[in-house]
Amino acid sequence: MRLGKVLVASAMAVVLATPLFAAEKKYDTGASDTEIKLGQTMPYSGPASGYSTVGKAELAYWKMVNSKGGINGRKITLLSMDDSYSPPKTVEQTRKLVEQDEVLAIAGSLGTPTNSAIQKYLNAKKIPHILISTGASKWNDPKHFPWTTPFYPPYVQEAKIYGTYIAKTMPKAKIGVIFQNDDFGKDYLKGFKEGLGAKASSIVKEVSYEISDPTIDSQIVGLKAAGVDTLFTVTTPKFGAQVIRKVADLNWKPAHFIVSVASSIGGVLEPAGLEASKGLITAISTKVVGDPAWDNDPGVKEFMAFMKEWYPEGNPIDGSAQTGYQSAKVLEVILKNCGDNLTRANLLKQATTFKNVSLPLLLPGITVSISPDDYSTFNTFRLAKFDGKTWVFFGENLSVAAK
Repeated sequence: MRLGKVLVASAMAVVLATPLFAAEKKYDTGASDTEIKLGQTMPYSGPASGYSTVGKAELAYWKMVNSKGGINGRKITLLSMDDSYSPPKTVEQTRKLVEQDEVLAIAGSLGTPTNSAIQKYLNAKKIPHILISTGASKWNDPKHFPWTTPFYPPYVQEAKIYGTYIAKTMPKAKIGVIFQNDDFGKDYLKGFKEGLGAKASSIVKEVSYEISDPTIDSQIVGLKAAGVDTLFTVTTPKFGAQVIRKVADLNWKPAHFIVSVASSIGGVLEPAGLEASKGLITAISTKVVGDPAWDNDPGVKEFMAFMKEWYPEGNPIDGSAQTGYQSAKVLEVILKNCGDNLTRANLLKQATTFKNVSLPLLLPGITVSISPDDYSTFNTFRLAKFDGKTWVFFGENLSVAAK
């Protein structure tokens, strides 16, 4: 009898010392010993299809990760669905991902109007809605929407930099603005006016467009006719290329500022025409892939190797490919930090508690951070002018605190 007790006690000691008891695994729907299932929506078709490379780069990244054993031994399955940049379709696809495909989280979905359509639904169900590809200020609202986090430089803060620069260096500018008529465009317009301060009265004409518009030619003609000599373009890639081409066709030579989301050399400037793009000014946070000055940079070399092996059909100088790559990098950090606790609550915790994470393509001195009280991941930029071949930086890194 006594021997039996000793044997039982010894067996229990062995069991308690095993990893199973040392660190109990915890899973919610979409996670298991072998898989982490994630979902997102992307505009693979429609008016914002120029952004589709974001999703393609992310899919390629997870293919690479899985080839190396996944994350903590688990395969990453990313279900990337086409929503055509249409909010009703975003809702339909997201509900399917959550309720039928049973993903652990929605990660990296693109677009301001599209993510707006699913934010309340996902927060009500406590589904992580993380690293969404949009910089609208509304996403930094942990009090009301704790389950939604962005991964994009905030539009308002970026726009303040343009406004501040123009107010200081171009006091007599006659400013015109073209912007997308939604939260995306209005955030940029708001930040631009805040940066201009008292000089906001120098805006002589504002025009907007809808994402369903076939062209913006008439708006550009109107801006030129109004005597504008300084143009601020707030568009997605397709319309950014149209603006650049139309300005050139009119033989109009304004000082031309264009937002970072429409500054991709491969995705916007090449389609518009490199000569037509000469002189553009933007504010960006990333190294200029394709510029020989960065060819020997370790981060750029790492990215180029990834593109060559895992996404050879992609264009490495397309800023959307770079965004997808860096977003996946951050998500990899978050998932690794989750360890074996793959609950939705812990995923959100890890997605809102990292600091000074370096990414291969960010400019020196720029890192990403997020805290439970502040969801803006980064807000530092540097001004650059396009010389017909590449973006040439000028000045120092600039950061404008959110108000």
